[in-house]
Amino acid sequence: MKPVATAEVIVIGGGLHGCSAALHLARAGVSALVLEKNYVGRHASGVNAGGVRTLSRHEAEVPLALAAMDLWHRIAELVDDDCGFEIHGQIRVAENEDDAQSLQQREARMRALGYTHERWIGRDELFARVPALARHCLGGLIAEGDGAALPYQTTAAFRRKAESLGQRFFEGVRAQRVQRTGASWTVDSDRGSFTGRVLVNCAGAWADRICAQLGEPVPLEPIAPMMMVTLRMPRFLEPVVLGTARPLSFKQTHEDTVLIGGGRRARVERDAETTELDFRELAASAQTVWDLFPIMRSATIHRGWAGIEARMPDDIPVIGPSSTAADAFHAFGFSAHGFELGPIVGRITAELITTGKTVLPIAPFSITRWKAAGVSM
Repeated sequence: MKPVATAEVIVIGGGLHGCSAALHLARAGVSALVLEKNYVGRHASGVNAGGVRTLSRHEAEVPLALAAMDLWHRIAELVDDDCGFEIHGQIRVAENEDDAQSLQQREARMRALGYTHERWIGRDELFARVPALARHCLGGLIAEGDGAALPYQTTAAFRRKAESLGQRFFEGVRAQRVQRTGASWTVDSDRGSFTGRVLVNCAGAWADRICAQLGEPVPLEPIAPMMMVTLRMPRFLEPVVLGTARPLSFKQTHEDTVLIGGGRRARVERDAETTELDFRELAASAQTVWDLFPIMRSATIHRGWAGIEARMPDDIPVIGPSSTAADAFHAFGFSAHGFELGPIVGRITAELITTGKTVLPIAPFSITRWKAAGVSM
């Protein structure tokens, strides 16, 4: 049967990382097609909190996060769109002495590794930056170059720029089977077959199904972090505020609504692609906000939602080549903090495909780490 389309690279998954890979491949002169079972940005990439965060990253992610931030600070040059990116810093607040000790130890550990982007601030500076914060807080850890962007706008911008450079996107196409024949890959879908020399797995919460077909199963858990947003409020906040012992991601948008997240999870039906909000967990988020921001006690919650994404047991992603199949690469499992990394992970993927290497340290993200650790699949 004649394939629907052919390109040098087939990318499965039209989230931010898939769109970014397609864009960076185009910049390298490599044709790609992207297969997306719904529409671009349908799940995690379009509905997350939009945090552009280097603060409190897993140590293995820090080099990637800093490289990504360089791209974010000139994002309009890359995708002809500012993506709603604003730089107001992110601050993780200490509510008690244990929090303060934990954050100060984190700063010391980062400095010992040669990183200076995270800095402890005392009460005076904290309240100068976040005047609405409750006065029981003792200080915080700040990354001043961090900020936030608009997730769906960002993902759409990467898609548009990639398309303008010749890449093709096929929405409503569900990849069902991947197979390698000779020097090429065929992806059979519910809309026909697609062929290419290279396969890239950016399938998010469904990426483990591609891995299984390649003979390298992974312990992926589908999760659905919940978000809430209020009606508009008087302007009271610029930085993004994060919790320490209590999960919280809190920001006031450019429209003056307030976005509340932090990783509390909805119930997931992966095959049905549906989520069910957990109102007890949402109430716990609301209690944290009530305690930290007295101004929010008069706020009105407008709506809540959750997007499906992939979590790995060690909370860091899988990035790099397949361990079992030639010309196959992975970028998935970002465990609720992959948005900021999108621009650089796409570039890394393109570098691996075109040159076989990248200057950034990606060994910790190898898919083989599960076998090495003896993790059951």
